[in-house]
Amino acid sequence: MGALVTLDLPDDSPMLDLPWIITFGPLGDVDEWEPVVCGPYERPHALALAEAVVAEEQFIAVVEPLVPAVSVEQIRGEIAAAQLAAEDEAVEVDQADLYGDFEDVVDEELVTEADQPAGPLPAPSEAELRAGFRRLAARLPGATT
Repeated sequence: MGALVTLDLPDDSPMLDLPWIITFGPLGDVDEWEPVVCGPYERPHALALAEAVVAEEQFIAVVEPLVPAVSVEQIRGEIAAAQLAAEDEAVEVDQADLYGDFEDVVDEELVTEADQPAGPLPAPSEAELRAGFRRLAARLPGATT
C-alpha cells in the first residue's frame, strides 16, 4: 500500500472548488522515475483516483489544488506565499524543543479501526470524470457558459 498526501481543509474553504491535480511518484528511494501528474479533477474524483492507485502500489500520491492564475502578478503572489509558508515552517522546526513539537500529530493509539476507512473509495467512471471536467471548465476564469 502506498501513501496519499493532501491538504486538510475546512468544509467552507474556497479551495475545495478549484481544480485538483494528482502527482504520483515513487514512495521510497529504491525506485527512481519521473513523477506523473494527472488532472485536473474535482477534489472528490482526485482523491478517489489517488486512493485506487496507491491502494495496490508502493507509490505516493499528492493531491493538491491547481490555482488557475490569470496574470504574472498573481503567479508571483502565489510563489511569494509558498516561500513565506516554507520560511514559517522552517522557523517552527527550529523552535521545536529537543523532543519535537507534536501538536499536529495524532496519537496513533487514539485512532481506532472505526476511524480508518474500510478501503479505497471506488474510482469514478470515465463518464463521471468527463462530467467533472465540464463543471471545472465552467468555473475557470474567462469561461463562457
